[in-house]
Amino acid sequence: MAVMALGCLEDQTSGEITTITIGYQPSTHQLAAMVAAEQGWWEEDLAQFGVTEVVMKEFPSGPPEMHAMLSGELEAAYVGAAPPIAAMYEGLDAKIIAGVQTQGSALVLRPELADSYTGPESLRGLAIGTFPPGSIQYTVLSKWLMDNGIDPETEVDLKAMGPSDAATAIGAKTVDAVFLPSPTPTIIETEGNGVIVEWSGTMWPDHACCCLVASGDMIREHPDIVSQIIKTHIRATDYELAHPDEAAEIYAKLQGADVATIKRSLNVSDMHWTDDPHLEVESALAYASVIYDMDRERYEGQGIAVLGETEIFDTSLYDELTR
Repeated sequence: MAVMALGCLEDQTSGEITTITIGYQPSTHQLAAMVAAEQGWWEEDLAQFGVTEVVMKEFPSGPPEMHAMLSGELEAAYVGAAPPIAAMYEGLDAKIIAGVQTQGSALVLRPELADSYTGPESLRGLAIGTFPPGSIQYTVLSKWLMDNGIDPETEVDLKAMGPSDAATAIGAKTVDAVFLPSPTPTIIETEGNGVIVEWSGTMWPDHACCCLVASGDMIREHPDIVSQIIKTHIRATDYELAHPDEAAEIYAKLQGADVATIKRSLNVSDMHWTDDPHLEVESALAYASVIYDMDRERYEGQGIAVLGETEIFDTSLYDELTR
């Protein structure tokens, strides 16, 4: 897959889009994006609209991915539901158009700390590597800590880092724990550098994780292309659900990972793949409130209110395809 960001290119005479850039992250949460790319479905399905190239651009986590979308580099993105919501508060013109998966992140402790783990209280004073503020992992972990009487800003040390850096850090013992999406927790455990002690589904049952986002310009000006992007995503989701081993092999090939470890990750993770955006609405609205509360004074000072469902989601194209 290509990794260079080209952005949406239009023929100057016809206005046809010829190149589309889709963001994604190296996680089995977003395997549908990789399945569709490896099978050639993106170009195959979008060719009827004059699209000749679909560029897949990889990001370490959601916040930098949404910075790229804010700058106009991406037409669509596979991303956790929290980062686009955080970016919408900063002016991102985009909507969630389909679901991707729920749950699927894990808390991993260094082996010498795992035996004494009894719950969130055990984390006081620890350094925890996780995705940056505004990400799903930061939001879920922070809410879980706060719900259990632990201040995530003063009683633990949350260190923002991507998956590979976090895996290296726990192996080097520069952090005590990590909270990351699959498959990295299983990779860390397989390498003997940590023990999975908690899945995100026990912290926040059935929480939304990744979603498919499209830019407002694409939804308004090219709804036929956006509809096809959703159809191709549904096709890839159906494939990974029916053929998880083959999907794991695609992931391992594209990411240079051990296929046995990826298959094990899929078996032990509490992740659920889905294309239905309606399954993500309730917790996405909760994310909107959590993100707002973390910076309430600034938002209120700017006259910004908590985002609602219609400001976050546009399910109309998905509903037309599936009703």
